[in-house]
Amino acid sequence: MSIKTTFTPFTLTCRGTLRHFARPAIMGILNVTPDSFFDGGRYQTERQILDRVASMLAEGADIIDIGTVSSRPGAQLLPPDEEARRLAPLVAMVRKAHPEALISVDTCFSLPAEKAIEAGADIINDISGGMFDREMLPTAARLKVPYILMHNVGTPDHMQDAPHYDNILDEVSLYFSQRLETLYKLGATDVLIDPGFGFGKTVDHNYRLFAALDRLRVLFPREPLLVALSRKSMIFRLLGTSPQEALNGTTVLHSLALAQGAQLLRVHDVREAAEAVAIVGKAQAEADELD
Repeated sequence: MSIKTTFTPFTLTCRGTLRHFARPAIMGILNVTPDSFFDGGRYQTERQILDRVASMLAEGADIIDIGTVSSRPGAQLLPPDEEARRLAPLVAMVRKAHPEALISVDTCFSLPAEKAIEAGADIINDISGGMFDREMLPTAARLKVPYILMHNVGTPDHMQDAPHYDNILDEVSLYFSQRLETLYKLGATDVLIDPGFGFGKTVDHNYRLFAALDRLRVLFPREPLLVALSRKSMIFRLLGTSPQEALNGTTVLHSLALAQGAQLLRVHDVREAAEAVAIVGKAQAEADELD
């Protein structure tokens, strides 16, 4: 890992508009769930939700990622029709309050994804990589919206049941290659990749994969790299603490990820992530001047 790693700008086409990102983007998490591992139950009323969105945008969020179902280890997924009933009205509410905001939806089913896009969402963020719903990839391609392809092994209720890899980088890379081939054959355009930290991986698996982020950037130069590490178990289990005490560790990993070329950070704490982007960016700029 080198502070001299150069950030690669990227673009996303959202609702017919080309969005250019000249610095790493920040995706602020809005969990409208009672049982998310860190902030479950905090944002339930309309006022709480809109205040949270306004706060994240003011602190520097480029994208608001809305989820109504917890994907923490052990969680049960909602039926797609129930998730759609929860998700689409929330998207419409946020879109009405913030017409210019970029909105992604955290779902692994095609029905809530499509209903959310109709309600005003811009991006589909799928923890399953299309593995839970065979219509998800065709739907994302047909809708012509940016699609976040995450690596995962198993559903949330069983994904941490003794995960095993012979070589995690090789296996994650093969997964991305196969899923990307399918997406592009279907006509998808903007696809982003997410290594899926904490999903079907032990703490050691997570850090081994994290150490190879720069290699993923080389292997998949066309697809912007999203890193979602915020307050996850790879931090608090290593340190023997809790999600509530994992902000400092999160910022450390964000800084290291940025130094390896990460292009988007999915975060609970927007201001701290924005500070990491600014500081790492300045250090990289000065390192470039020395060359």
